[in-house]
Amino acid sequence: MRHRPPRTLLFATLTSLSLVGPASALHLTVRAGAHACRDALVRAEVDVSGSARAATLTRDGRAVPAQLVRLPGGRAEVWWVVPELAPGATARYDLRLDSAPAAARGARAARTREGDLELRFAGELFARYDAHTGPNKPYFFPIVGPTGARMVRGYPLDPGPAGTRDHPHHRGLWFTHGAVNGCDYWSEGANTGRTVNRGYSAVVSGPVWAGFRATTDWIDNHGRKVATDERTVRAWQTRDARVLDFEATVRAASGALVFGDTKEGSFGLRVPDALRLAGGAGHILSSTGARDGAAWGKRAEWVDYAGPLDGQEVGIAILDHPGNPRHPTYWHVRDYGLFAANPFGVHDFARGQPAGAGDLEVPVGGSVTFRYRVVFHRGGPDQALLADRWATYADPPTVTVD
Repeated sequence: MRHRPPRTLLFATLTSLSLVGPASALHLTVRAGAHACRDALVRAEVDVSGSARAATLTRDGRAVPAQLVRLPGGRAEVWWVVPELAPGATARYDLRLDSAPAAARGARAARTREGDLELRFAGELFARYDAHTGPNKPYFFPIVGPTGARMVRGYPLDPGPAGTRDHPHHRGLWFTHGAVNGCDYWSEGANTGRTVNRGYSAVVSGPVWAGFRATTDWIDNHGRKVATDERTVRAWQTRDARVLDFEATVRAASGALVFGDTKEGSFGLRVPDALRLAGGAGHILSSTGARDGAAWGKRAEWVDYAGPLDGQEVGIAILDHPGNPRHPTYWHVRDYGLFAANPFGVHDFARGQPAGAGDLEVPVGGSVTFRYRVVFHRGGPDQALLADRWATYADPPTVTVD
């Protein structure tokens, strides 16, 4: 099938663009939609003076962490997190722009000497984007959750004395696919393709979130560049969760691009062995209510893999954005710990479908965008209020400037 691009071009964490107001004495109003708002990363766009370097935001006289990101043309975005808001409710904030820089503590993105990029909260490592050890893809490892426990499997990077040793290509958290123009980018081996990091842009740190953009080339097993993608990452934390938003726009580089019908894909991670359904104490739950093994190959808005880890109940939820191809996506989530969203493997997942039914073609000069939110949370899925989190991601609250 030929992909039609989503109607919205905004990155999924953004609210609707606000009205543009003057550079001082601004009042910002956040309004929830028909659902409860949970940990929404929102923004307002305002005019700024040449000296503005930070934002001071208050609600009912109490300071709220806010981040100022300058834009061209004397404008800027102000970002903050709305922890909760009832359906249809509003929250009003007062904004002042300051010439003094923002406090150093908060979220930080920094390059390493090896060419990787680290995301930290208040100096503590959240995730490292490993762009150099491969052998055939960039990936996030380690990822540290809100309790301080590592929330992806160690093997093959830091396996420890015990644990599983299967599927060495399951490295942390990654984005590839098992059949792109017939080439396998999912596995590792002599005849597989490679996704190669070509550099970073817009590396951002601040009081609220840290993130970056990275350019990635898709090189097939004959050395030809068949596609390039631009990845946008934002990470922030709340009282009970650490959140990573991932967006990738893949562009056909030479000829049409076909994402093939195979279960071996696409946006995935490998959970710690302790969280596995088989051999661990974890459980799987989807937005449709499918549990454990019944969630494999089914479509859902989100899936959560949760259980006890280092003595505390935690979970990992992946949320599929409604603008993604074939939303709600199919889930390649296995009892041994693989946890992946895969919109392409229709033949494997949907009984009775012929081989190739899940092919997705990107025409010459075209592109396709994938967006996912990963929530590393304390407690089980009920405590994490995942239905509210998905609704907030899919239909974020609006922001207006008075």
